[in-house]
Amino acid sequence: MVADGHAVRRMLGDPGFRRLLFCRLSSQWADGLFQAGLAGAVLFNPERQADPLAIAGGFAVILVPYSVVGPFAGALLDRWDRRRLLIVANFLRVILVMLSAAADGFGLSNGPLYAAALLVMGASRFIGAGLSAALPHVVEPRDLVTGNSMVATLASAAAAIGGATAFGLRNVLGAGNVGSAQVTAVAIVGALVSALFAAQFAAGVLGPDEVDESNVAFIAVAKGMVDGGRAALRVPSVAAGFIALTAHRIAYGASLLVIVLLMKFALHSNGMMRAGAGGLTEAVAAGAGGLVVAGFFTPGLVRRFGRPAVVSAGLVVACIGLVGFGLPMTVPSLLVATFVVTFCGQTVKLNVDAAIQRDVADQSRGRVFAVSDTVFNAAMVVGVAVVATIVPPDGRSPGVVIGTAAVYLLGLAGYRLVLRAHPNSPR
Repeated sequence: MVADGHAVRRMLGDPGFRRLLFCRLSSQWADGLFQAGLAGAVLFNPERQADPLAIAGGFAVILVPYSVVGPFAGALLDRWDRRRLLIVANFLRVILVMLSAAADGFGLSNGPLYAAALLVMGASRFIGAGLSAALPHVVEPRDLVTGNSMVATLASAAAAIGGATAFGLRNVLGAGNVGSAQVTAVAIVGALVSALFAAQFAAGVLGPDEVDESNVAFIAVAKGMVDGGRAALRVPSVAAGFIALTAHRIAYGASLLVIVLLMKFALHSNGMMRAGAGGLTEAVAAGAGGLVVAGFFTPGLVRRFGRPAVVSAGLVVACIGLVGFGLPMTVPSLLVATFVVTFCGQTVKLNVDAAIQRDVADQSRGRVFAVSDTVFNAAMVVGVAVVATIVPPDGRSPGVVIGTAAVYLLGLAGYRLVLRAHPNSPR
């Protein structure tokens, strides 16, 4: 039931795959560090105030950029050399990280800090879509599911390590504006390393193989806003997957905000189980564990039961886990809920990514991945924003937990309906 060992050895023996993997890992490490640094600046900086709406604003900064620029990025990824775009975007990210660190260090209000961070996350999401679109160029078609699971799992672990690095640096450099600025600035190291690995590819190796775009860049970018969606809707496995993914991310965003509020305002440390910043660190670790376990088991589960069964089971188990472990609202139960929900959500995400890589033509794949990231992030923003307006300041709301769990069942219904309407399409 685990990942195919022969496929893993084949992929690791390919220098191109190793370069792309290291490019992804260094980029994700930088992402994790920057996001954790931003979270520390917003949530636990004694020089700034935090309430549900301010916290929701911080999540929006992390998630909105690619929801807005994703379709545009997809058009560029399907029109221009992806290697060159990865290099340029990483160097741009270095500049933007320094601007964000300056906004934090000088104690500017949340508005300028969020604006600078928005630009950083936009560049990061662009890079992520480019790396996903490039993966089929270094992995054989038969190994795509295993390769995608492996890369996504290691990338999630790298992001978690980056987040842990940020919290560790915060303890050394301080929790104030200057310390937060120094922590976020360290993210440039990962961006530079990612650019270095991307530069080792020859021009054109990462695609696109064909260009189905206008010669006028503006028109190409504008078309990307709708072409990615159309390409996704033409493939039932992808369209159904988007419904499941949307449901998960709405529920995940809602539950994440509740956990942050509970850890900060309502719960108390008990032995090894910490509340506050320590509790959030433990929650990050639990989530990372869920991602790793999902990446390890998903390929085998898909081979044995098929993609529809795995996605459906993931949505059902997430619903049950959220109710069963979320309602007690204790630190241990929330950590278990985090693990279960993250594990199930990652199985859905891995299956959607594999469907895009397998069933979508290369000349459209970048745009569809960009749309996928748009759905992935916009749905979480919706979940966070809705809950921020109704949840109590300390996060204690059984009704919100139950309502959030019900979203998974709605996603399951939509997913199965789309597949049932296209019984002869690839699954």
